[in-house]
Amino acid sequence: MAEALQQLILDTLHAHGSIKDTRTLVLPGQAEAAASHDAQVTILGALNSLASRDMITYTTHETFSHVLTPEGAQIALEGSHEARVWAALPAKGEGDPVSPAELKKKVGDEAAKVGQGRAFKNGWVAKEGSGLVKLAPSIQDKTQLDMREVDSTGTLKEGEKALADLRKRKLIVQRKGQWFTVHKGPSFSTSIAKPETDLTVESLTSGAWKTATFKKYNFEADGIPTEGGALHPLLKVREEIRNIFLEMGFTEMPTSSFVESGFWCFDSLFVPQQHPAREVQDTFYLSDPSVSLPPPKAYYERVSKVHEHGGYGSTGYRAPWSDAETRKLLLRTHTTASSAAMLYKLAARCRGEADSDSDDHTDLAHEHGEVHAEASGGVGSTKSGSMHPGDDDGFRPAKLFSIDRVFRNETMDATHLAEFHQVEGVVADKDITLGDLLGFMKVFFQKLGLENLRFKPAYNPYTEPSMEIFAFHPQLKKWVEIGNSGMFRPEMLEPMGFPKDVRVLGWGLGLERPTMIRYGITNIRTLVGHKVSIEGVEKSPAVRF
Repeated sequence: MAEALQQLILDTLHAHGSIKDTRTLVLPGQAEAAASHDAQVTILGALNSLASRDMITYTTHETFSHVLTPEGAQIALEGSHEARVWAALPAKGEGDPVSPAELKKKVGDEAAKVGQGRAFKNGWVAKEGSGLVKLAPSIQDKTQLDMREVDSTGTLKEGEKALADLRKRKLIVQRKGQWFTVHKGPSFSTSIAKPETDLTVESLTSGAWKTATFKKYNFEADGIPTEGGALHPLLKVREEIRNIFLEMGFTEMPTSSFVESGFWCFDSLFVPQQHPAREVQDTFYLSDPSVSLPPPKAYYERVSKVHEHGGYGSTGYRAPWSDAETRKLLLRTHTTASSAAMLYKLAARCRGEADSDSDDHTDLAHEHGEVHAEASGGVGSTKSGSMHPGDDDGFRPAKLFSIDRVFRNETMDATHLAEFHQVEGVVADKDITLGDLLGFMKVFFQKLGLENLRFKPAYNPYTEPSMEIFAFHPQLKKWVEIGNSGMFRPEMLEPMGFPKDVRVLGWGLGLERPTMIRYGITNIRTLVGHKVSIEGVEKSPAVRF
């Protein structure tokens, strides 16, 4: 069809010199002239193909016509709603009036609803009792006649006002059409053989290239858009926060252990075994395998003793200790479990144990994976401008951080998911205080662009004192909670082997909330999960706090 149409256009140009109106052409296989919109669209494809080879030039002429909607087509075939209502009624005095309910059964709901009003307006029907009867003995269905005229000519003799009324009734729609005037181009020929686009080995060896016609190269054509990888907004914010920690001299902790034991996730942090956070409503427990390898024996005994009987200046929880509870495997509910493992590793020197030779650390490496970074790395300033290198007790100061996924049995909604990211910073040194914690957080959050901070006393099982962190949100014009913080308790640190004068401070926040604020996201499910827009990820800008 395409090649036959192109040949028809070229032959017509050859015979007449030009085509003044393509609506006069008769398409191959058709009996009538190509006056319809679809026919002109087909002709346009052939014209563009010939024009790309400079064989023709053409001019576009716009035209406007009207076509029937499905309702208009029905009226053209069956009559207007008002005419159908009139036809369904008995003449006055010649039968029982038809009730509205009966009329709906005869002509349908839509025809009865629309047709009654217009039939009354035209004076065709009247009300008699509780029903309707005919008044006019005969009618002329002008609406049906108009539909048939528009269907055949695309317009009405009555003009724009009548057309506007039919458009308002949604019986017709205006359609933009086009037709073309065609002239010979600079490379006009009656042959439709396509020019070559490539210089091939075969054409070179055969010499066919010498007589071949080649398609002109279009230097103005757009190239294929390049595609590349794109970082998810969550990863962009994660990298920005990671760089802030590195600027402050922190060392990143290994956090690859998504599965933890109850001991490392809760018991080592001095979280009581009866705490609500350990219930199945809040924590995901594994069914297979369900039990962990045993933790380091001596450390385990010190932890269980401080829980059940107290010690290190504490009375403990005075509650029964369960070995089964501590061995349960679970998806970690916070990255502080990894922090506890690293602090235990850091305390090895204080216990007088080699970092990699002790039985305890062999067990720890088996449960937590190989540790490739020294926990004592990232030495920077804390109290009095520098972190002291430690005394004869073997302690070395440390500044550690982690950003990784945690899991909680949450009810998912616009702001909560069962899987999210936690950002955590930990500083260990001798004789540091709550003031040092406030100083670290002030610098950290300033680098995040949050300078207006407030702190509220709070309770955490493993920190005392504890504080919730609030920042003023300028868009929401209110204070919003952004994190938690505190000083780790002696009941957590001293069983690890730290000297009494060693203090560890820490703070944490979620990664999703600052990402949502930075990118103006209101539903977390459009940030993480199957509703994420790939196009949105590709076009999301870089983030700078």
